[in-house]
Amino acid sequence: MSEENLDKKESDQIVEDAEISTSETAESDETEASPRRKFFVILGVVLLVFVLIGLYFYLERNRSASETPAETKEETVVSVKVATAEKQTIAQEFTAIGTVAPAEQSTVAASISAQIKQMRLLKNQFVKQGEVLAVLASQDLQSQRNEAKAALDEAKLNLETLQKVTIPQTRAQTEKDLSDAKANADNARTTYERRKDLYEKGGLSLKELEASKLALQNAENALRLAQANSKLNASAVNPNARAIAENKIRQAQERINTIDAQANLAEIRAPISGVVTDQFQYEGEFAAQGARLLTISAIGAVIVKANFSDTVVANLQTGDAVTIFLPSAPDERMAGKVTQISRSADVQNRTVEVWANFENGRGLLRAGDSVQFVISARPANDAVVVPVSAVTLDASNSDEGTVMTVDDASIAHETKVKVGIKQGDKIQIIEGLEGGETVVTEGNYALPDGTKVEAAKEEENKDEEK
Repeated sequence: MSEENLDKKESDQIVEDAEISTSETAESDETEASPRRKFFVILGVVLLVFVLIGLYFYLERNRSASETPAETKEETVVSVKVATAEKQTIAQEFTAIGTVAPAEQSTVAASISAQIKQMRLLKNQFVKQGEVLAVLASQDLQSQRNEAKAALDEAKLNLETLQKVTIPQTRAQTEKDLSDAKANADNARTTYERRKDLYEKGGLSLKELEASKLALQNAENALRLAQANSKLNASAVNPNARAIAENKIRQAQERINTIDAQANLAEIRAPISGVVTDQFQYEGEFAAQGARLLTISAIGAVIVKANFSDTVVANLQTGDAVTIFLPSAPDERMAGKVTQISRSADVQNRTVEVWANFENGRGLLRAGDSVQFVISARPANDAVVVPVSAVTLDASNSDEGTVMTVDDASIAHETKVKVGIKQGDKIQIIEGLEGGETVVTEGNYALPDGTKVEAAKEEENKDEEK
């Protein structure tokens, strides 16, 4: 081997020995430093965790700060319901409870005292005008009619006897008496004239002349009496006797007519068409004259009566529109007009009765029913009207408040208004709106002025609900 190779081998051995020595030294140092290194590693890990947590919160805070303006901007858009302020007719409404009464009602009574011979159960039945409702026993009336017929025949016979016998006989006797009186007067006048001539010639005494003159006067008086009797019989006695006889005939005939009428009254007929609402007596019972038998109500048309306070009535007049609501049919409503306002008030309640007429062809209303009676009075034409929910009043009894209007940019603005007539779910705006404005009807409570809104029409909402 060369010297150079020996040097290299020696050199490698030295390096190897040095490395072994160094390794042993390092292992000895590493064994001594192991607990300290663990402590520093753990401390480093903990510090790293705290740094990462701080960095997370820092980044999260910066992200929230950058997103807050956008989120705030989205939260200011409020969803509301809106309607349009329209111009229409609105009227002041007054409500009360009304009672239904038939427009026409008749109480049927017995016109004679008799037993009810025929009468079926009629309550709640419909009857027509002229229909026989009951028949009363009338045997006594037949006997009375026979007596009246006999009296009539007798009166007619008396008249015939008077006309054919009594009056002609009286006329003949009167004519005879008149003729005799006239003959006696003529004879007495002739005797007086002859004796007067003899007296003037001295052939007769004055006493005999005066006796003849007295006889003439008596004869002339008898003639005048006969003439007067003749005229009296012709102008008074005979006509009066005839009139008396004819009057007796009329009386007898009227008596028969009365009995016939009473016999007809034994048949009780319906005076009107309608429903029998009450029946007071029945077949077999005795009905006294004037006693009530039935009550018939014509309910094709009805009258609804309601009482309102005298302060309310001051605002009403005949012709005002009336609407009634039926408890038995909530979806039904009937329209009519005020026909009568009582001129007297109830002293205790200070109320006045108001009437309205309604057609009842379908029979929805029954006599005695209670209905809601609503009068629309003092209508205002071309008034600005909004839903009641759109107005926030300053107080419950105030006529001033606010309305939130929405402009073309969907921004809500608080508007001061003055209200007038309230009708159902509508209210009149007297001041503050001109008509055509969009108003918030839902979501307007405590809505700040200038808020961005997302509007939906009430009509659209209703359609969606359907």
